[in-house]
Amino acid sequence: MNALFAWLGIEAWKPVLTALLLPPVPLLALVLIGARLLWSRRAAGWLVLGAGVVALWLGSTPAVAQFAAETLLHPPAALTARRIDDLRLEAQAKRSLAIVVLGGGVEALAPEYGISSLQYGSLERLRYGVWLGRQTGAPLAFSGGVGHAQPDSMPEAQVAAKIAAQEFGRPLRWIEDQSRDTRENAARTIALLRPAGIGHIVLVTHGWHMPRAMRAFGAAAGSAMRIEAAPMGLATGTETPVLMWLPSAGGFTQMRSVLREWLGRLTGA
Repeated sequence: MNALFAWLGIEAWKPVLTALLLPPVPLLALVLIGARLLWSRRAAGWLVLGAGVVALWLGSTPAVAQFAAETLLHPPAALTARRIDDLRLEAQAKRSLAIVVLGGGVEALAPEYGISSLQYGSLERLRYGVWLGRQTGAPLAFSGGVGHAQPDSMPEAQVAAKIAAQEFGRPLRWIEDQSRDTRENAARTIALLRPAGIGHIVLVTHGWHMPRAMRAFGAAAGSAMRIEAAPMGLATGTETPVLMWLPSAGGFTQMRSVLREWLGRLTGA
């Protein structure tokens, strides 16, 4: 699919097309179609309208979002304390291990700081990567350039490098700041780390993004490099059962992320 967009010269349209395919746009269109049918085919109109409203409701609930993530994406489990101890021993024994954090979005200007900053999801990933680096002693890399939707912003990896050094006190060893999507994250990061003798990458990203990221990095690395998942953001909701079935901003955001990843896997993005 990426190759098709490139061939057609419409790569910049990827964020727009994605937004049109993801909730709430298709469901709102369903509601409008149902409303229009009420004028000519009343029964069909109520059926379509009701289906759209129910889908909007359920698609915004944490319970359905969590079920969709487990069913459609099958995210891997978090690293255990024992596995982190093993990684520490590996990092001490040889220098072929690196932790790679994937970017999740940049704010071109954060008014409170007066400079660029990382979006919340990206900052979460960086925080976990830094923590994992401290636990294991492995060096850190960050992959993230300028996305299709933010052509005028500072490359994300450069923003992450400043935050890692100045706020977390752990400078990045490598930054990959040219990629625009997950496939480019993988190809450019592997090309950056291979000359450094890295043979084992511990990959940090959200659990819902990890299956697609592992596929991309596995394809880029081949058999010459081992890719290990270190997912984060796996905590489930702690709301009461009633709240889990009520629409919320968090439920909607999670469902949208799940469907975006599922769509990306289907299209080979």
